[in-house]
Amino acid sequence: MSVDWIYLASASPRRRELLQQIGVRFTVMSAAVDETVQPGEAALDYVCRLAQSKADAVFSRIQIEGQPQRPVLGADTSVVLGDNILGKPADEAAAVAMLMELSGQTHQVITAVALVDELNSQLVYSSTEVRFRSIVESEARAYWNTGEPADKAGGYGIQGFGAVFVESLQGSYSGVVGLPLYETANLLKHARVRLWQMPETDS
Repeated sequence: MSVDWIYLASASPRRRELLQQIGVRFTVMSAAVDETVQPGEAALDYVCRLAQSKADAVFSRIQIEGQPQRPVLGADTSVVLGDNILGKPADEAAAVAMLMELSGQTHQVITAVALVDELNSQLVYSSTEVRFRSIVESEARAYWNTGEPADKAGGYGIQGFGAVFVESLQGSYSGVVGLPLYETANLLKHARVRLWQMPETDS
């Protein structure tokens, strides 16, 4: 029996747009999860833990509240340079510092996706290499002033103005945006969630 709706355990507008792109119907029900990196935690372990925690938290919530039983999709994305996880910049200085670190370098963008329902819990991830051209500080400050970097891991959005910094990419473009669609579609199909429906939400 196919499933027509899921819960999206994320408030990210980019993840909403990506699910709509492949015709998945969903209800947004984000979860408050502690995103602190644990001592000695590797980037991949961190991203996978957060994606799973978000999905588990929303699944528990719908059980407690007696909401309709549907699969829950959770995801998390991190920008990684060397051994450092670059989160969302707190202010202009942090954003400029991040962009200057990324300037002329190749970094990783890791996105993990968890899908939880009453029968199974599945987790996948994608890792993409992104090469930045050289950036001068005045550009980084001008980019900050667009307002785009403030809520983006690593301080840039590849789907927006930040695309001009990207020299090359190896891996999943949609994974860099926030949801790797190939891996996500496979998870959803395994759970019998219908794709290619009219892009509609009930939230």
